Amino acid sequence: MSIGEVYNKIKNEIPENVTLICVSKTRQISEIKEAYESGARDFGENKVQEFLEKYDNIEKDSRWHFIGHLQTNKVKYIVGKVHLIHSLDSIHLLKEIEKRYASKNEIANVLIQINIGKEATKTGIAVDEMDDLINACEECNNVKVRGLMATIPIGDDESSSKYFAKMKAIFDNLKNYKYKNISMEFLSLGMSKDFSIALENGANMIRLGEKIFGKRDYKKQEVI
Repeated sequence: MSIGEVYNKIKNEIPENVTLICVSKTRQISEIKEAYESGARDFGENKVQEFLEKYDNIEKDSRWHFIGHLQTNKVKYIVGKVHLIHSLDSIHLLKEIEKRYASKNEIANVLIQINIGKEATKTGIAVDEMDDLINACEECNNVKVRGLMATIPIGDDESSSKYFAKMKAIFDNLKNYKYKNISMEFLSLGMSKDFSIALENGANMIRLGEKIFGKRDYKKQEVI
């Protein structure tokens, strides 16, 4: 099936309230445009430079999601261009986002990324450190937390379900509190190999790359 056919097949199979993000990292502009022409509007990138190369080449009603680790020195380049930052994982990064967005009178919509599997090789804040980050978010004027994100450890279906359920429990618990700058609207979980399990556990935002575009060829350097 073509990219467009795969996209529409998945879109028709998932609940209407679920946002399907086409993870377009390493993909050609032509591939992204094929998805766009089939109805896709949400695209995910994990490197600022690659995102910027694509930003001006895709229609402006596209919604760009930054799903990778965001370095503080790169925040200034994405102000006003990113629909949702999925990877807020520290107070240090929060302060930089607040500063850069305030300077442009823009609002940053973000998700708190949680390292739910406590993996040393992955970014994300530890669950027991979340309170300090949440309190810091409440002091901001230009950052709005819209939910949570996680990338879980590789494992079988049972293991995946366990981690997704933990994330949903944290998400639901935070819904019980009234915050100024924090609302639990989006739970970004699940990728190409485990998105069905994520949906079963309450995710309403999924990030699919190979499932839509096919296997990646990391040798390709050109994006246009």
